[in-house]
Amino acid sequence: MRNIIIILLLLQFFGIKTNAQNTSKLEGKNVLIVYGGWEGHQPEIFAKKIADWLKNQKANVTLSESTVSYTNTALMESLDLVIQHITMSTMSAKESNGLTKAIKSGVGLAGCHGGLGDSFRNDTEFQYMVGGQFVKHPGGQVDYKVTLKDTDDPLTEGIQDFELHSEQYYMHFDPLIEVLATTRFSGEHDAWIEAVEIPVVWKKSYGKGRVFYSAIGHSEKDFEIPEVWELITRGIQWAIK
Repeated sequence: MRNIIIILLLLQFFGIKTNAQNTSKLEGKNVLIVYGGWEGHQPEIFAKKIADWLKNQKANVTLSESTVSYTNTALMESLDLVIQHITMSTMSAKESNGLTKAIKSGVGLAGCHGGLGDSFRNDTEFQYMVGGQFVKHPGGQVDYKVTLKDTDDPLTEGIQDFELHSEQYYMHFDPLIEVLATTRFSGEHDAWIEAVEIPVVWKKSYGKGRVFYSAIGHSEKDFEIPEVWELITRGIQWAIK
């Protein structure tokens, strides 16, 4: 059974459709991808990779390197989904209001790693919307395990626990998030957090909008892990308006 699941995940990763995928939920949907901030997270690489996948699903994609896009009322009102990949940056109150207003009205929001979980450290409304905020990755890039928590959820069904070498995010998080996957800290680098369990993947609501987040995605190689890519693409499809 596990071999069948891995084959299906690999087929989707390489853009090969199965019969069940012939009709994409994303076809004809309007998606805005906004990217930038700290270059260490390779925002342009992620943006173009996810844009190519969306276009393969026949979505209408707009790429933007500026949060000024959030002030474009006509654009924001036309959207079904916003995907953001901006780390350690700032945006104006007007830009923040434009984004949060759109999500509250029903536009979806999705993202990963610092691109959504460490975007604007001074914007508490943004963090309230996302459902969590990065605070540290003890040890930098380490070996760690991701444990799927709700395997009956359509976003995680058929995906098994997996291991990777990347940044293990320790996060402050909203108790109202629906946790889909977690990780447990070894305490090797900070002894006082030994055995602490932190969410890795979650979904939540913000007004009428759906929000999906995965803490994985420090570099392009993370997206080569079939389970990581499957979780992100399923989350995007779930979050779409």
